[in-house]
Amino acid sequence: CQAKTTTTMFNFFTSKAKKYEDIPAGPFHDLMIQADAVLIDVRSAGEFAGGKLRGARNIDIMSSTFVTQIKNLPKDKTYLIYCRSGNRSAQACEIMGEEGFENVKNLSGGIMRWPFDTV
Repeated sequence: CQAKTTTTMFNFFTSKAKKYEDIPAGPFHDLMIQADAVLIDVRSAGEFAGGKLRGARNIDIMSSTFVTQIKNLPKDKTYLIYCRSGNRSAQACEIMGEEGFENVKNLSGGIMRWPFDTV
């Protein structure tokens, strides 16, 4: 009985595999110029208006229509997702993975760690 409890506890703490990749600013920036790359800012409209990465589209993860908007995107693109610190974008990447997107990248550290220009 004791061994079974240990196994159950161990399984409880194992995390499922991520369906996206966390990447630093340099490689993220390099991917932005790829023809099939789609840049998505998952912050609020107010945050987005205050400064964004060039070419970014705003889809607020806190919006009630976030999942609907994501489902309408083509699945054959590379999605580059960011937010302020990387937390909301990681959640967005996880949702996209659950929706069947296979090429999703999260900007590690978010726009706060972005050393390049914003617009």
